[in-house]
This record gives sequence, C-alpha cells and structure tokens, in this order.
Amino acid sequence: MDAVDKRRKKLLYRASYRGFKEADLLIGGFAKAHLGEMTDNDLDEFEALLTLNDRDLYAWATGKAEPPANLAGPVFAKLRTFDLQNS
Repeated sequence: MDAVDKRRKKLLYRASYRGFKEADLLIGGFAKAHLGEMTDNDLDEFEALLTLNDRDLYAWATGKAEPPANLAGPVFAKLRTFDLQNS
C-alpha cells in the first residue's frame, strides 16, 4: 500500500466516524464514493473539511446553512450535491 492509499484509508475512517450518525452517513458515504478519484489537491481540500466542526460542516453540506466563502472548492461543491440514494 503506497502513501496515497494510506492517506485515503485514514481519510475514509475520519469521514465515516464524525460526531453524529447523519454526518457519518453523508460525509463517509461521500468519501467512500469519491476518495479513489481524488487528486492530491482534492485530498488536501477534503482533509481540511474534516477539521471543521461536524454540525457546521453537515449544515453547510446539506444547504441548511450558508457556508463561509473559503469553502468554495471543488470537493465541497461535490459534497453539497452528493446524493446518498444514488451513490
């Protein structure tokens, strides 16, 4: 297993065990569906997202609250449109 694969595995774990079940499902499901195709820059962005408060990130990702402008990256944009039902 190379360094990128190890990083993806750690990010998948962190994404799947957030702080509450809804976030685990959404963010973990997104990670499971998209980590394999992420570039190094995408992984950096996703890793930064995982440092944010769980409830805030969930609210921003689901459109229940307006996210700060600094989250306007491509990974966050994909997360906002991610549909668990069709993954």
